[in-house]
Amino acid sequence: MAVTIKDIAKLANVSITTVSRVINNKSEGVSEETRNRILQLVKELGYQPNAIARGLVTKKTKTIGLIIPDISNPFFPDIARGVEDSAHIYGYNVFLCNTDDNLEKESEYINALKEKYVDGIIFTSSSIPKHEHITDLIKSGIPVVIMDRRIDSEDIYGVFLDNYEGGYIATKYLIDLGHKRIGCITGPLYISNAIERLEGYKRALVDNEIEVDNRLIFEGDYKINSGIIGAEKLLEHEVTAIFASNDLMAYGAYKAIRSYGYKIPDDISVVGFDDIQLSQILEPQLTTIRQPAYDMGLTAARMLIKLIEGKKMNKKIANFRPQLIIRQSTKDIV
Repeated sequence: MAVTIKDIAKLANVSITTVSRVINNKSEGVSEETRNRILQLVKELGYQPNAIARGLVTKKTKTIGLIIPDISNPFFPDIARGVEDSAHIYGYNVFLCNTDDNLEKESEYINALKEKYVDGIIFTSSSIPKHEHITDLIKSGIPVVIMDRRIDSEDIYGVFLDNYEGGYIATKYLIDLGHKRIGCITGPLYISNAIERLEGYKRALVDNEIEVDNRLIFEGDYKINSGIIGAEKLLEHEVTAIFASNDLMAYGAYKAIRSYGYKIPDDISVVGFDDIQLSQILEPQLTTIRQPAYDMGLTAARMLIKLIEGKKMNKKIANFRPQLIIRQSTKDIV
């Protein structure tokens, strides 16, 4: 049977309030002898304070929530690892919630985290066009940090990549290799990062006097199957290169290109986005745009914990730069 605070108080011959004050490091007015006796009993009996009950006293549970849209996409576990590692350093535990890009699940998780009295929430926001539930949460006073996918709110604290630059340098690299018919498989075009990557792609074409051909743009959903379908559509328009807005869709493009009897990169060059670990194992290894998911997770957790603890923040937004990682899936056009 679990030891309770009442048991500790009875054995120490003090009030429950006195035990609570000692456990919660608020032992002003309690003698050193009494304090040591209580702490010794806590240690001997293996007493574990109830985190929620303790949180009602201290107004802190030392827990944070992390809401991600798709645990099957390796990019998000990298973020989660960064969040957890950073939280652990500061003595916080993390509740991980996977929404499967479902608004109802996302709302249910928000309510569940509030019921557990988490101290704050990190969102790698879902592929859902409307975010009123998130802005309402921010207005309620719960510390919130947004990651990866921007939402329209002046009140947000966030950690983001320059996705426009990422789309630009991916496309510019293909242009520099001599490609002019460059297809683009985008993410869902109601998500900010998908829009920004597409705009970067278009700007690179315009800056290099290549006409933007809407037939060479296919809207995907950041999943492998849309990469397959998108690449099949683009191959019908005789592209020589494909920029996929995430690595998973690039994997789908690989499958479609090979099913058409083409070789990568001899016939078709491919560039992805994210640089998840599988991209180094793929054959040929994928040229891609790296975004430092782990470091972004570390930063988001540090930012949230500063908000929770009322520490001064120098800036509300942390921006990361993309990096072109050149591997074996791209080649000069002959």
